[in-house]
Amino acid sequence: MLVEISRTGAEPEQADISADEAAALARTIVNLFDRWSLTDAQASQLLGGMALRTWARWKNNDIGRIDRDLATRMSILLGIHKGLRYMFSDPVRGYEWIKKPNTVFDGQSALDLMLGGSIFHLARVRTYLNAERGGR
Repeated sequence: MLVEISRTGAEPEQADISADEAAALARTIVNLFDRWSLTDAQASQLLGGMALRTWARWKNNDIGRIDRDLATRMSILLGIHKGLRYMFSDPVRGYEWIKKPNTVFDGQSALDLMLGGSIFHLARVRTYLNAERGGR
């Protein structure tokens, strides 16, 4: 016998992240992008086309509101970082991997792929890393 399960809302109970959470996320991303040696233009592109002035403010710890799309992008980027930390015992190798050509990405680097602009480009890199490390 089938029993209907009650539906839950797709929206989280708390729609926005707090100012403290936004600041912590932004600081982490700024530090990560520094370790990846990204240009300001690359950083703003990975964050969904963020204005360069906004990125400059982030680097000075002046964080504004982070919408759902930006928070999702940042979450995926941190997942990529996590995957690389699992795969490489030497963190520097993981940071360098981002820019190395990869046959899985048709000879492009993960960074080249992610700079395609779509959130799905970021997700493709994260999915690849999750598969390579066994989904942890």
